[in-house]
Amino acid sequence: MNNFTIRSYTHIYLHDKESRVRSWFFFCMLVFMIFLFLPWTQNVRAKGTVTTLYQDQRPHQVNTIIGGRVMKWYIKEGDYVNAGDTLVQLTEVKTDYLDPALLERTKEQLAGKQQSVEYYKNKVAVTGQQIGAINTGLQLKLDQLTNKLAQLRLKVQADSADAVAANNDYTIANKQYERQKAMYDSGLVSLTQLEIRNQQFQNALAKKISAENKLTNSKQDLTITRIEMNALQQENIEKVTKAQGDQFQSLTQIASGEADVAKLENLYASYNIRNGMYYILASQSGQVVKAQKAGIGEFVKDGDMIAEIVPDKVQYAVEMFTDPLDLPLLMKGQKVRFLFDGFPAIVFSGWPNASSGTFGGEIVAVESNVSVNGKFRVLVKEDLEDKPWPKELKIGAGAQGITLLKDVPVWYELWRNINGFPPDYYTSTAINKQSK
Repeated sequence: MNNFTIRSYTHIYLHDKESRVRSWFFFCMLVFMIFLFLPWTQNVRAKGTVTTLYQDQRPHQVNTIIGGRVMKWYIKEGDYVNAGDTLVQLTEVKTDYLDPALLERTKEQLAGKQQSVEYYKNKVAVTGQQIGAINTGLQLKLDQLTNKLAQLRLKVQADSADAVAANNDYTIANKQYERQKAMYDSGLVSLTQLEIRNQQFQNALAKKISAENKLTNSKQDLTITRIEMNALQQENIEKVTKAQGDQFQSLTQIASGEADVAKLENLYASYNIRNGMYYILASQSGQVVKAQKAGIGEFVKDGDMIAEIVPDKVQYAVEMFTDPLDLPLLMKGQKVRFLFDGFPAIVFSGWPNASSGTFGGEIVAVESNVSVNGKFRVLVKEDLEDKPWPKELKIGAGAQGITLLKDVPVWYELWRNINGFPPDYYTSTAINKQSK
């Protein structure tokens, strides 16, 4: 066998060459063992969509408050509008509001009713003055009659004294006449003397009767004056009662008129507000989408959707839905990494620091009520300590969240997944401080 043949045989079968397979095997085993002890960040994956952190920043419908007919469009789909811009103009279709001068006529009715109320108030004031005048006149007349009563009482006393004196004179004259007559019958005095005594007796009788009549008249005048005072008071009560009745009737008219005024004011305000509802305005700035009504002259009902506005100033957030098994691992303040649809990324779920193209987030709310899909909703906002989220994000875009949990060795994570165990439950000290 020549040298060439020997070299060829040695080169092919490598009998005398040392093998490195064992060395590579042990090296790979060493690298694998080192890999098993490397730190691995446990995580919970969940899919979600881009939304907004605040409700007033989400797309909202622009609805009609009143029914009407579309008269003019001021926008088209895709336009950007500012808050307060006019979107569409409506015209009235209800017969109750077709009068073009409805607002002015209602205002005239309101002014007339207010003037009527003022008239009734003036009438109440005049009636009050009338009642005061009646009471004042009564008092004056009562004062006069009181003075008259006092005078009549004095007159009655004087007439009573005169009657007593006349009665005494009559008694004396009667006794003198009786004695004189007895003496005449005895023949002691003449007839002339008897007639003189008789004349004196008749004069005394006349004075007595006159004094008694005068006393009776004085007493009658006193009684009449008292009756007149009572009649005057009764008449005054009737006059005051009638005036008060008119006053209360006027007060009733005032109350009714004020109620009508309030009703007309409410009606006028409603008409005035309704006039401003014919122009539908944008409630906030944004882009107009989903215009529901088309053309001119189309009828709309109360509450119909005209269009939808997507706000231009939005603080984005992501709503994720997690399984009930992973819910105890999530809490407010926890960090999340996101992969947004349309933005390429290289992800190493166990080594978040080595990933590229992901964005940071922070959990702000974990709902306690299960959603219709059987999962729990988690709201995540942008992490201000991380790089900002892309400006090109749109509401409704897809996002995949990776919630970062505890750091464990790789071998432990492999063992956990092989056995189907959930990630370890833990409570971060930093999260506890934020929740407190």
